[in-house]
Formats: sequence, structure tokens, C-alpha cells
Amino acid sequence: MTRKSLERLLRPKSVAIIGGGAWCRNVIKTCHTIGFDGAIWPVHPSKSTVEGLKAYASIEDLPDAPDASFIGVNRNASIDVLTSLSQRGAGGAVCFASGFAEATAELEDGADLQARLLNAAADMPFLGPNCYGFLNYLDGCALWPDQHGGQRVQSGVAIITQSSNIAINLTMQNRAVPLASVVTAGNQAQVDLCEIGMALLKDPRVTCLGLHIEGINNIRSLEKLSNLSRELKKPICILKVGKSDQAQLASVSHTASLAGSHTGASALINRLGCAQVDDLSTFLEVLKIWHVAGPLTSHKIASASCSGGEASLMADLGSAFGLRFPDLTGTQASRMRTTLGPKVALANPLDYHTYIWPDKNLMQQTFDALFDTDIAIGLVVLDFPRADRCDISDWECALEAIIACRKNAHTPIGIVGSLPDTMPEAMAQQLIRANVIPFNGMDTALRAIALARIDEPSPIPILAPQTPENVATISEAEAKTALAKFGLRIPQSLKGSSIKDFQKADGSLQKPWVLKGLGLAHKSENGAVRVGLTNFAEVINAQKTMNCDEYLLEEMIENPITELLIAVTLDPAHGYVLTLGAGGTLTELLQDTTSLILPVTEADVTKALNNLRCAPILDGYRGAQAIDCKALWQAIDTVQNYVIAHRGQVQEVEINPLICTSTQAIAVDALIVQGDAQ
Repeated sequence: MTRKSLERLLRPKSVAIIGGGAWCRNVIKTCHTIGFDGAIWPVHPSKSTVEGLKAYASIEDLPDAPDASFIGVNRNASIDVLTSLSQRGAGGAVCFASGFAEATAELEDGADLQARLLNAAADMPFLGPNCYGFLNYLDGCALWPDQHGGQRVQSGVAIITQSSNIAINLTMQNRAVPLASVVTAGNQAQVDLCEIGMALLKDPRVTCLGLHIEGINNIRSLEKLSNLSRELKKPICILKVGKSDQAQLASVSHTASLAGSHTGASALINRLGCAQVDDLSTFLEVLKIWHVAGPLTSHKIASASCSGGEASLMADLGSAFGLRFPDLTGTQASRMRTTLGPKVALANPLDYHTYIWPDKNLMQQTFDALFDTDIAIGLVVLDFPRADRCDISDWECALEAIIACRKNAHTPIGIVGSLPDTMPEAMAQQLIRANVIPFNGMDTALRAIALARIDEPSPIPILAPQTPENVATISEAEAKTALAKFGLRIPQSLKGSSIKDFQKADGSLQKPWVLKGLGLAHKSENGAVRVGLTNFAEVINAQKTMNCDEYLLEEMIENPITELLIAVTLDPAHGYVLTLGAGGTLTELLQDTTSLILPVTEADVTKALNNLRCAPILDGYRGAQAIDCKALWQAIDTVQNYVIAHRGQVQEVEINPLICTSTQAIAVDALIVQGDAQ
């Protein structure tokens, strides 16, 4: 069955409000206050009027099929209402009631009721259940049962969240972020947030999209949204909760979404070319940057302030977030020396002092020179006094200089308040109208700037996850053999249960040797690994210290440069997660890893490896030999190819360590957990 378009629901000309309680009366009030000029039809079986409007006894009695309906009745009655709306040919609905799949832990019939809800809706789209609905500030229409802090705009950012309370809070922001639409998705029984996002992005008045996600239910849907974002050149910022176990439990109980692992979610979001933030303030600041200037092109910035303390703060915070302050060119320095005189030390960040403060032209010329270089954004630190207690007229010269500079600049320009409190909302709105980005606080501003440059998403489709049944762990020897068939290099070895099985080692294995006891997940911790063995007497003595049924005797890899970890883990919510990092016995202690979503290219891997703290070792630290990077990529690609060939069977593959030398990359330990495809 083909579902109807969401556009009629999200941009209605007529709305029905079904129910007579306080929530429904609030929806009518919200429609009036936002300036909705379409028809509003209350539906109530016994009331003749609701909020002064004529009420209709049933959906069948309405003058016409409504474009959008707010269903404000209990969960059982909601099913009958959806049936009537669908049969009447309505455009869509908001299901306000809770107690469906998001409450299966508390209510035995929650999942069953949700299935009935879906059946009742048929091809008619609906938001929720367990959601507030939406606010459309572009067209002045709202199905919203509570207060909100937004106002009408001509263009702006669209935000979708799975939390109605978060949605309310976001509308109350005073950062001057122009909100085009705020939509709640609830538990996404039918329409998921990606479908909503695609409908919103297609509106030419929407400049970018923000998603507050508690759980990702459909990788392919998110992939389609990312592709549309790239096609329309409208970036996406995602705030994904669920780092902690408690947050994941809260997500599942709240929206019935699959939170999945945070590592997997982060890798997926990066793979799709979306910006990822960890807090609501940065979320709003990134969207504000994009609304005014679009994605930034690099991490290079220039900063001006009239205080050495502010300049130092900008330098320290910018460095902490990976931003760069390029040195001034000779031309820049010459131009600024002319405007600032001999007393000012010229640098980036610049402390231009207050010698030129009253002179708008000299200030503009200074900013023109500072920002006339290869940077992603130019910043002026400017804190406005409290308007209720102070006179702000002396700040007008700086404001005029910055706005004039922006008109001629080839790069975005922003004003940064040292504190969130020193950027008044009215001033921020004025700046946005002048195409200048207002920032509320240094810390959040610089963090947002660092995240506002986004990478081009990979065009290769994500390898969709598929969970196996009857999983079991394959022994080290068998795992190595399986991976070797795909091209992985492994040491020459012999497997046996007694010393007699290794008597032919002298003729087939190059010394020194390594003896391992098989059947243990952490062999080193259990004393089941002995290295540097050169004769059978040493092998016998080593075997006596291990209490194992089987042993592996293999060639020892000499002259290693470093040991790395390669691991692929099945994340049912986000895909097959490839983790690369420092390996060996100190893996857990070092915690130096990076993660990607399969499949990956050699370029993806190279970029990810450069983010590791141990990256200098790979390239040859302080004159030491570098590893064979091509051999490392071949080892990673081998693991990837094995997983792709066994999709639906593999749950985990781990090589730790992969010993890297100047000429090869050899897996000296491996583990595979896999089962039967469903």
C-alpha cells in the first residue's frame, strides 16, 4: 500500500481537533495565536461548541475531509478515530495518546494496540503515537497542545525530535535561531523521523535540518535522508542520545526506538556526512551557522577582540576544539599596522585594544584586513551590556563596522559573546538580518564552528545488519585459516594436543616460536602465551605451565614496528562497525581507537587512522621506520571482505594483534563469532 504524502498533513488548510479536553482546547488556541487562517473543526459527540467554534458530533459530519487532525482521545478510542479519518480521506493526523509499543514493559497490550493503530490508518500518514504534533512557523499552522516560544519566519531551520518536551524547550531558545518547523515523531509507529525530514528538506524555505534522535530504527531511511540532504545542499545536524546504559534504557521506554551502541551510532552519523553534537546549545549554534552561511569550508579561523584576555581565551578554546588560527600574511600586517598604529601587537587572534573604538571606519578597515585571507570564518568578540541597566550606544560603532565588513567579505563573519548572557536576542536577530552570525558564548561558539564543517558522505550503500542465530566462537586456529582464505597473512603454525604433534616443527617452522594454549579468550592474562622459544625443551617447559587441551605453535614475527587492532562488530541498530586502533595487551588501557561503518574504502581508512594518537608511529616516528600501509589496508580489506561474504552469519571478527612491520602486516591472533543466517 502506497502511503499518502506528508505535505498535506504538515501544511494543512483545514484541521480537525478531536476531543474536548484541555489539550484539545490548547490546540485550538495555538492555531489562533500562530495565525492559522484555515478552517478549524472541533469534533465532540456532545458539545455544540469548543473554544467558541462550532463542534461536530462526528468525523462523518465534518464539512470536508480535514487536511490534518489532532487526535486527543485515549489510546483505545484513537484507533476508531484513525479508522474514520482514513475512510473519510483525511490528509493525516497527530496521535497524542501514549500506551502503545513504547510502553510494552508496563502494558501487555501495547504492541497489539499499535498494530491495530497501523491497520486503522491504512494509507493515511500519522505522527506518533505519544507525540505533541508539529509547529509550522513558515505557513502559520500548528497542531500543538501546549505553549511554545516560536514566531513566524520567512525561512529557517527545521527540527525533528522524538521528545515532545525537548521540542518545547527548543522553541523557547533566545539565540535568534529562526525556526521554520518543529516536529515531534513520538514512537514512529508509522512515519519515522527520516520521512518527516525528507518532506521538510524539500521545502525551499528550509535551510538545514536538526534531528534529536533517541534511536535509529531504519538505516536505509536515514541513508535516503542523507542522500537528499547532499542533493539539496542542506546539511543535517544530529544530537543522538544514548551514550550511557541509563540513556539507552530511557530511550527504549520512551519511544520504543532501538538505541543501539553509541559507537555504532557515531560511526553511522559520520559515514552519512552529518554533523554530530552532544548538547542542545551546540545543536542550535550549528544550525544557526548553517542558516546564515551554510557549511564551513575548513577549521581555519581569525579572531579579533579588544582585550588580551579575550584573545587568549579564544586561542585556548579554539585549539581545544581543533581550530587553527593562521599567521597573518605580510599584506594583512601592513594594512592593520596602518589602522592600528605602532602600539598594537599584530597577531591572530588579534587584540586590537580600544585606540580605534570610536572610529567606525578604522574598525572596519581592521576587520577587512584580518578576514581577507584563507579562513572559514572571521570572528569578533563583542559583549553587549545589559540594556536594562546600561547604555549600549557606544557599541553601535563596532556593530556598524562589523556589518559593513560583512557586506564586502568573501567569508562568513560572526560576533561572539564571551558569555551566552551578553548576546541579547534582539541584537542577534538584527545581526542575522545583516547576514552576520551571532554566537552565544565562546565555548559553544567555537565547538559549533569546529562541527560546522562536514565531510562528503560516502556514496557506497551501507552494509545492512543481519543478526545470526546459534552463534558460537571459532577457535583461533580455525579463525586464522578462514581469514587466510580471503588473503589475510598469518604466521606458519602447527596445531596439536601434545608435544609429539610439534616434533616436525624443526623442519617446517622458522625459529623463534610462540606457543599458545587454545580455548581461552584472554590468553596473555591466563599465562597461555610463551614467546621466543628456540628448542623443544623450551616448548615442553612452556606447555607444562598451561592447562589446555590444544596448543598452537607458530613462527614468531620479529622486528615489529607496532601492534594494531582490527575488529568488526555487528550492531543491529547501525550496521557492521569496524574498529581500528592500538592493539596488543594494552588495548583496553590505551583506548586509542576509531570506528567506521562497513563497507569502507582505503581513503576512509587512511583518514580514520590519522585520527589515532598512535598515528605518528605508523608514519615513522622521529626517524623510525614506517609500517607498510598498503599491507595494513590489505589486512583490513580482507576482514571486510570476509564479513561481506558472511553477512547474516558474522557477529564479530577480531584480530588483536595485527603485527605491522616495514614490509608486512600479519595477524598473530584472531577470533570469529558467527552462526546461522536467519
